[in-house]
Amino acid sequence: MTTTTHTLELADVDLVYDVHGPVPSADGKPILVMIGQPMTADGFADLAVQFPDRTVVTYDPRGLGRSVVRRDGRTDQRPEDQAADLHALVEHLGAGKVDVFGSSGGAVAGLTWVATHPDDVHTLVAHEPPSTWALSHDADEADRAFGNVRQAYQSGGFGPGMAQFIALTMWPGEFTSEYFAQTPADPAMFGLPAQDDGSRDDPLLSERSLSVTRYAYDLDAVKASPARVVLGVGEETGNTITARTTHAVADRLGTPPVVFPSHHGGFVGGAAVWFCETAC
Repeated sequence: MTTTTHTLELADVDLVYDVHGPVPSADGKPILVMIGQPMTADGFADLAVQFPDRTVVTYDPRGLGRSVVRRDGRTDQRPEDQAADLHALVEHLGAGKVDVFGSSGGAVAGLTWVATHPDDVHTLVAHEPPSTWALSHDADEADRAFGNVRQAYQSGGFGPGMAQFIALTMWPGEFTSEYFAQTPADPAMFGLPAQDDGSRDDPLLSERSLSVTRYAYDLDAVKASPARVVLGVGEETGNTITARTTHAVADRLGTPPVVFPSHHGGFVGGAAVWFCETAC
Protein backbone atom coordinates (compact mmCIF):
# COMPACT_ATOMS: atom_id res chain seq x y z
CA MET A 1 0.00 0.00 0.00
CA THR A 2 1.41 3.37 -1.02
CA THR A 3 1.40 6.06 1.67
CA THR A 4 1.63 9.75 0.87
CA THR A 5 1.80 12.69 3.27
CA HIS A 6 0.09 16.00 2.62
CA THR A 7 -0.63 19.33 4.31
CA LEU A 8 -4.05 20.99 4.15
CA GLU A 9 -3.67 24.71 4.79
CA LEU A 10 -6.81 26.05 6.46
CA ALA A 11 -7.44 29.58 7.69
CA ASP A 12 -6.24 28.90 11.22
CA VAL A 13 -4.24 25.65 11.06
CA ASP A 14 -2.03 23.56 8.79
CA LEU A 15 -3.26 19.95 9.01
CA VAL A 16 -0.80 17.21 8.15
CA TYR A 17 -2.41 13.96 7.03
CA ASP A 18 -1.42 10.62 5.51
CA VAL A 19 -3.24 8.75 2.77
CA HIS A 20 -2.72 4.99 2.60
CA GLY A 21 -3.97 3.97 -0.83
CA PRO A 22 -5.69 5.74 -3.74
CA VAL A 23 -8.30 8.52 -3.62
CA PRO A 24 -10.95 7.72 -4.59
CA SER A 25 -10.61 4.18 -3.28
CA ALA A 26 -9.96 1.49 -5.88
CA ASP A 27 -12.98 -0.67 -5.01
CA GLY A 28 -15.48 2.09 -4.37
CA LYS A 29 -15.62 1.50 -0.62
CA PRO A 30 -15.73 4.59 1.60
CA ILE A 31 -12.40 5.94 2.74
CA LEU A 32 -11.65 4.83 6.32
CA VAL A 33 -10.58 7.74 8.54
CA MET A 34 -8.85 6.93 11.84
CA ILE A 35 -8.81 9.64 14.49
CA GLY A 36 -7.48 10.00 18.02
CA GLN A 37 -7.07 12.75 20.60
CA PRO A 38 -4.47 13.49 21.82
CA MET A 39 -3.05 10.56 19.85
CA THR A 40 -1.66 11.44 16.43
CA ALA A 41 -1.45 9.49 13.17
CA ASP A 42 1.46 7.32 14.27
CA GLY A 43 -0.75 5.67 16.89
CA PHE A 44 -2.73 4.06 14.06
CA ALA A 45 0.29 2.66 12.22
CA ASP A 46 -0.47 -0.97 13.17
CA LEU A 47 -4.14 -0.66 12.36
CA ALA A 48 -3.85 1.15 9.02
CA VAL A 49 -1.63 -1.46 7.38
CA GLN A 50 -4.06 -4.24 8.26
CA PHE A 51 -6.57 -2.88 5.76
CA PRO A 52 -4.83 -3.32 2.39
CA ASP A 53 -8.22 -3.41 0.65
CA ARG A 54 -9.25 -0.01 2.04
CA THR A 55 -7.94 3.50 1.52
CA VAL A 56 -7.09 4.73 5.02
CA VAL A 57 -6.55 8.35 6.06
CA THR A 58 -4.83 9.28 9.33
CA TYR A 59 -3.88 12.73 10.54
CA ASP A 60 -2.44 14.80 13.37
CA PRO A 61 -5.11 16.94 15.07
CA ARG A 62 -4.50 20.66 15.25
CA GLY A 63 -1.77 21.61 17.68
CA LEU A 64 -0.42 18.06 17.91
CA GLY A 65 2.39 16.16 16.19
CA ARG A 66 3.06 17.59 12.76
CA SER A 67 0.02 19.92 12.83
CA VAL A 68 1.59 22.41 15.23
CA VAL A 69 1.16 25.44 12.97
CA ARG A 70 -1.90 27.14 14.45
CA ARG A 71 -3.22 30.60 13.73
CA ASP A 72 -6.22 30.51 16.05
CA GLY A 73 -4.40 31.81 19.12
CA ARG A 74 -5.42 28.75 21.17
CA THR A 75 -3.59 25.89 22.85
CA ASP A 76 -6.53 23.69 23.87
CA GLN A 77 -8.00 20.72 22.02
CA ARG A 78 -11.68 21.41 21.34
CA PRO A 79 -13.78 18.63 19.77
CA GLU A 80 -15.76 21.17 17.77
CA ASP A 81 -12.53 22.41 16.17
CA GLN A 82 -11.43 18.86 15.41
CA ALA A 83 -14.83 18.12 13.84
CA ALA A 84 -14.58 21.24 11.67
CA ASP A 85 -11.07 20.25 10.60
CA LEU A 86 -12.21 16.75 9.68
CA HIS A 87 -15.13 18.17 7.70
CA ALA A 88 -12.70 20.38 5.78
CA LEU A 89 -10.35 17.44 5.19
CA VAL A 90 -13.11 15.20 3.81
CA GLU A 91 -14.36 18.00 1.55
CA HIS A 92 -10.79 18.49 0.33
CA LEU A 93 -10.43 14.77 -0.46
CA GLY A 94 -13.69 14.90 -2.43
CA ALA A 95 -14.42 11.20 -2.03
CA GLY A 96 -17.91 11.38 -0.53
CA LYS A 97 -18.98 9.90 2.79
CA VAL A 98 -16.31 8.21 4.89
CA ASP A 99 -16.16 5.48 7.50
CA VAL A 100 -14.58 6.57 10.77
CA PHE A 101 -12.82 4.80 13.62
CA GLY A 102 -12.36 7.23 16.51
CA SER A 103 -10.76 6.15 19.76
CA SER A 104 -10.85 7.87 23.16
CA GLY A 105 -10.79 11.63 22.53
CA GLY A 106 -11.07 10.74 18.84
CA ALA A 107 -14.42 9.10 19.63
CA VAL A 108 -15.55 12.37 21.21
CA ALA A 109 -14.44 14.19 18.06
CA GLY A 110 -16.18 11.61 15.88
CA LEU A 111 -19.49 12.00 17.72
CA THR A 112 -19.14 15.77 17.48
CA TRP A 113 -18.40 15.44 13.76
CA VAL A 114 -21.55 13.38 13.17
CA ALA A 115 -23.61 15.88 15.16
CA THR A 116 -22.31 18.93 13.31
CA HIS A 117 -21.70 17.56 9.81
CA PRO A 118 -24.07 14.58 9.54
CA ASP A 119 -23.64 14.07 5.80
CA ASP A 120 -19.89 13.45 6.01
CA VAL A 121 -19.97 10.06 7.69
CA HIS A 122 -21.33 6.70 6.56
CA THR A 123 -20.36 4.71 9.68
CA LEU A 124 -18.71 5.88 12.90
CA VAL A 125 -17.14 3.44 15.35
CA ALA A 126 -16.75 5.48 18.54
CA HIS A 127 -14.39 3.49 20.74
CA GLU A 128 -14.52 4.29 24.46
CA PRO A 129 -15.23 8.05 24.47
CA PRO A 130 -14.16 9.45 27.89
CA SER A 131 -17.31 11.60 28.21
CA THR A 132 -17.54 11.98 31.99
CA TRP A 133 -20.52 14.33 31.74
CA ALA A 134 -22.68 11.42 30.51
CA LEU A 135 -22.29 9.43 33.75
CA SER A 136 -25.53 9.18 35.70
CA HIS A 137 -24.19 8.85 39.24
CA ASP A 138 -20.64 10.14 39.61
CA ALA A 139 -19.96 12.70 36.88
CA ASP A 140 -18.78 15.27 39.45
CA GLU A 141 -16.58 12.70 41.17
CA ALA A 142 -15.07 11.69 37.84
CA ASP A 143 -14.22 15.33 37.15
CA ARG A 144 -12.64 15.50 40.61
CA ALA A 145 -10.58 12.39 39.88
CA PHE A 146 -9.32 13.88 36.62
CA GLY A 147 -8.65 17.09 38.53
CA ASN A 148 -6.33 15.12 40.84
CA VAL A 149 -4.40 13.98 37.76
CA ARG A 150 -3.93 17.58 36.64
CA GLN A 151 -2.92 18.59 40.15
CA ALA A 152 -0.32 15.81 40.33
CA TYR A 153 1.03 16.87 36.95
CA GLN A 154 1.23 20.53 37.88
CA SER A 155 2.92 19.69 41.18
CA GLY A 156 5.41 17.07 40.06
CA GLY A 157 5.53 16.87 36.29
CA PHE A 158 4.99 14.00 33.87
CA GLY A 159 5.83 11.00 36.09
CA PRO A 160 3.50 11.80 38.99
CA GLY A 161 0.80 13.04 36.63
CA MET A 162 0.86 9.94 34.43
CA ALA A 163 0.99 7.65 37.48
CA GLN A 164 -2.16 9.29 38.81
CA PHE A 165 -3.78 9.00 35.39
CA ILE A 166 -3.01 5.28 35.18
CA ALA A 167 -4.38 4.73 38.69
CA LEU A 168 -7.57 6.53 37.65
CA THR A 169 -8.00 4.43 34.52
CA MET A 170 -7.49 1.21 36.49
CA TRP A 171 -10.11 1.99 39.13
CA PRO A 172 -13.15 -0.31 38.76
CA GLY A 173 -16.56 1.22 39.21
CA GLU A 174 -17.67 4.58 40.54
CA PHE A 175 -15.28 7.03 42.17
CA THR A 176 -16.11 6.63 45.85
CA SER A 177 -14.62 8.00 49.06
CA GLU A 178 -12.39 4.93 49.05
CA TYR A 179 -10.84 6.05 45.78
CA PHE A 180 -10.13 9.56 47.04
CA ALA A 181 -8.72 8.25 50.31
CA GLN A 182 -5.82 6.58 48.49
CA THR A 183 -2.32 8.00 48.69
CA PRO A 184 -1.03 9.61 45.48
CA ALA A 185 0.10 7.08 42.89
CA ASP A 186 3.82 6.30 42.93
CA PRO A 187 5.49 6.77 39.50
CA ALA A 188 7.96 3.97 40.29
CA MET A 189 5.09 1.45 40.41
CA PHE A 190 4.54 2.06 36.71
CA GLY A 191 8.17 2.46 35.67
CA LEU A 192 7.76 6.22 35.28
CA PRO A 193 10.35 8.88 36.11
CA ALA A 194 9.95 10.67 39.42
CA GLN A 195 12.17 13.57 38.38
CA ASP A 196 10.29 16.64 37.18
CA ASP A 197 11.20 17.55 33.58
CA GLY A 198 9.69 21.03 33.99
CA SER A 199 7.10 20.84 31.21
CA ARG A 200 3.42 21.51 31.91
CA ASP A 201 1.86 21.39 28.44
CA ASP A 202 1.05 17.68 28.04
CA PRO A 203 -2.31 17.54 26.21
CA LEU A 204 -3.47 14.54 28.24
CA LEU A 205 -2.39 15.60 31.73
CA SER A 206 -2.86 19.37 31.65
CA GLU A 207 -5.91 21.62 31.59
CA ARG A 208 -6.00 21.09 27.81
CA SER A 209 -7.79 17.77 28.38
CA LEU A 210 -10.82 19.43 30.01
CA SER A 211 -12.26 20.50 26.67
CA VAL A 212 -12.43 16.83 25.62
CA THR A 213 -13.81 14.99 28.67
CA ARG A 214 -16.37 17.70 29.46
CA TYR A 215 -17.53 18.42 25.92
CA ALA A 216 -21.23 17.54 25.60
CA TYR A 217 -21.89 16.84 21.93
CA ASP A 218 -25.51 17.02 20.78
CA LEU A 219 -26.90 13.53 21.30
CA ASP A 220 -30.19 14.40 19.61
CA ALA A 221 -28.25 15.48 16.53
CA VAL A 222 -26.25 12.25 16.61
CA LYS A 223 -29.46 10.21 16.77
CA ALA A 224 -31.00 12.24 13.94
CA SER A 225 -27.95 11.82 11.72
CA PRO A 226 -28.13 9.41 8.77
CA ALA A 227 -24.77 8.01 9.88
CA ARG A 228 -24.58 4.58 11.45
CA VAL A 229 -23.06 5.09 14.90
CA VAL A 230 -21.56 2.19 16.83
CA LEU A 231 -20.25 2.59 20.38
CA GLY A 232 -17.40 0.18 21.06
CA VAL A 233 -15.93 -1.02 24.35
CA GLY A 234 -13.10 -3.47 25.03
CA GLU A 235 -13.96 -6.65 26.91
CA GLU A 236 -10.84 -6.20 29.08
CA THR A 237 -11.73 -2.60 29.94
CA GLY A 238 -14.02 -4.08 32.57
CA ASN A 239 -15.90 -1.50 34.62
CA THR A 240 -13.27 1.21 34.49
CA ILE A 241 -13.95 4.80 33.53
CA THR A 242 -13.93 4.56 29.73
CA ALA A 243 -16.15 1.48 29.78
CA ARG A 244 -18.61 3.26 32.03
CA THR A 245 -18.66 6.41 29.90
CA THR A 246 -19.15 4.30 26.77
CA HIS A 247 -22.15 2.54 28.28
CA ALA A 248 -23.52 5.88 29.50
CA VAL A 249 -23.35 7.42 26.03
CA ALA A 250 -24.77 4.27 24.44
CA ASP A 251 -27.68 4.33 26.90
CA ARG A 252 -28.44 7.93 25.99
CA LEU A 253 -28.35 7.07 22.31
CA GLY A 254 -30.57 4.05 22.89
CA THR A 255 -28.19 1.56 21.33
CA PRO A 256 -26.14 -1.15 23.07
CA PRO A 257 -22.37 -0.93 22.68
CA VAL A 258 -20.44 -3.53 20.70
CA VAL A 259 -17.89 -5.44 22.78
CA PHE A 260 -14.48 -5.69 21.14
CA PRO A 261 -11.48 -7.79 22.15
CA SER A 262 -8.79 -6.33 24.40
CA HIS A 263 -8.86 -2.94 26.15
CA HIS A 264 -8.69 0.83 25.64
CA GLY A 265 -5.59 0.55 23.47
CA GLY A 266 -6.52 -2.79 21.94
CA PHE A 267 -6.74 -1.48 18.37
CA VAL A 268 -2.95 -1.42 18.37
CA GLY A 269 -1.91 -4.96 17.51
CA GLY A 270 -3.56 -8.32 16.92
CA ALA A 271 -7.20 -7.44 17.61
CA ALA A 272 -7.14 -4.42 15.30
CA VAL A 273 -8.72 -5.98 12.20
CA TRP A 274 -11.66 -7.33 14.17
CA PHE A 275 -12.44 -3.80 15.40
CA CYS A 276 -13.38 -2.33 12.06
CA GLU A 277 -14.34 -5.44 10.11
CA THR A 278 -16.99 -6.13 12.73
CA ALA A 279 -18.43 -2.64 12.88
CA CYS A 280 -17.59 -0.82 9.64
